[in-house]
Amino acid sequence: MTSLKNKVAVITGGNSGIGYATAKTLRDAGATVIITGRRKEAVEAAAQELNVNGLIADQSVLTDIERLSAAVAERSGKIDILLINAGVTKFAPIESMTESMFDEIMDVNFKGAYFTLSKFIPVLNDNASVILLSSTSATISPPGASVYAASKAALNAVMKIAALELASRKIRVNSVSPGPVATEIMNKLGLDKGVEQQMIGSIPLARLGKPDEVANLILFLAGDNASFITGSNFLIDGGQSV
Repeated sequence: MTSLKNKVAVITGGNSGIGYATAKTLRDAGATVIITGRRKEAVEAAAQELNVNGLIADQSVLTDIERLSAAVAERSGKIDILLINAGVTKFAPIESMTESMFDEIMDVNFKGAYFTLSKFIPVLNDNASVILLSSTSATISPPGASVYAASKAALNAVMKIAALELASRKIRVNSVSPGPVATEIMNKLGLDKGVEQQMIGSIPLARLGKPDEVANLILFLAGDNASFITGSNFLIDGGQSV
């Protein structure tokens, strides 16, 4: 098993879903974990359940991101693992996309992720690992997901440039792109059984993914076994994008 003893990890959006599963996985591997989220009660409850540290921040607000990076630096000094996971999932046809929905998706998924990376670079140790949570939507282009997919495609582009810019410090930057995973976000989308079965029918392995499966991939990228991997996007989708 990958050992992250004496490593410090920060996970944005760590109070539910893939972020929560990853916090548990990295903690079990020996890391000191800090989770963040914008819902105070949810973050505090998750931090208590996981026995990790919790900080409140809205990743769509630049001043929150700046306060978060300063708080992490004050509490832990430099960090070794950064998972930029906070995001929103909303769909609408291009014809009916509203400006407010466009801004909400891009503010969290792209602008928030971009500036989280930017403001945390000074807090990263040399040889750190940064993982951006992307999506297979950036690869398979599902109808209704134009803005969501664009936000994740933009993130993948930034990931590659960040990998080049930070290579001199031996900081590795990669992205993980899950397909449909059974999480709280999926429940919030309110998919009926027919739509869910149609989604499963598009996956060769014929099931939804599990948060723990994505967390295990992130664990690998966070550890020393992935020390020669940077600038790569890893699809974990049961073959959906094939």
